[in-house]
Amino acid sequence: MQNTNKMSKEFAIGSKVRVIALPPYIKTAEPMPMLRPPDVIHIGEEGIVIDRRPGGYWGIRFTRGAFLLDSQYIESTDIPPQSDSE
Repeated sequence: MQNTNKMSKEFAIGSKVRVIALPPYIKTAEPMPMLRPPDVIHIGEEGIVIDRRPGGYWGIRFTRGAFLLDSQYIESTDIPPQSDSE
C-alpha cells in the first residue's frame, strides 16, 4: 500500500524543473490526454511548468511536447535569489 500522506511540492508557473525519476507511463497534456511510454522524456531532462492540474499533476513543456507529471518525479532547477546581507 502506498503512502498517500506525501507532501506535495509546489512549483511556480513558468519555473524550470528537472525530471528526477520516470513514472511507469506518461500522460500527454493535451485536451484529450494519451498515455505514452516513459521513454519520451529522460531523467535529467528539463522543462517549464505550464500549469497545475487536478489530481496533483503538473503540466510541463519539454522539447518533445507537454506532459503531466506528479511532483514526486520532478524537482525545481530555479536558483533562489541571493540575499545581499554579506
